[in-house]
Amino acid sequence: MKKSIITIALLLIGNAIFAQKYMTRTGKVSFFSGTPLENIEAFNNEAASVLDSKTGSLVFALPIKSFKFEKALMQEHFNENYMESDKFPKAEYKGSITDVSKVNFAKDGTYNVSSTGKLTMHGVTKDVVIPGTVTVKGSEATLNSKFKVKPGDYGIKIPSMVVTKIAKEIEVTVNSILKRQ
Repeated sequence: MKKSIITIALLLIGNAIFAQKYMTRTGKVSFFSGTPLENIEAFNNEAASVLDSKTGSLVFALPIKSFKFEKALMQEHFNENYMESDKFPKAEYKGSITDVSKVNFAKDGTYNVSSTGKLTMHGVTKDVVIPGTVTVKGSEATLNSKFKVKPGDYGIKIPSMVVTKIAKEIEVTVNSILKRQ
């Protein structure tokens, strides 16, 4: 009887420790470039992400070639000319939610947060601060954020003949549902 109670207690503790991780491999990340001459939008539903609800540690990784555009030619130019996807196949964010203590992962609700970390794209890593929300609903945590990225900051060169068609700051939107593991 004593062994059974100890075994059950260890299992419950193990589940509680493991339950602090939230994960997905189908996170949604999109971007929008708006200029008077052209609007460009692309969507990616293959972002992998892990959030540690105890420490606030947060990692996102997404394949660049998985961005889908309205026009195939835009997608081709994006991958070959701008992002050089064969050379730099993924974008990655490694950081942490700085105020994770504001989020009650045991109670449904939406919590405003901020994350600081390093964003790597096109072989360049920059320190960033990203505002967002964490929405807890049952065993899921939805991460939402909207922030801007300057292509030039990441060594992404825009040819002069299309420079007026691509915004100097690209709006990135994250809307990813992570499941408790």
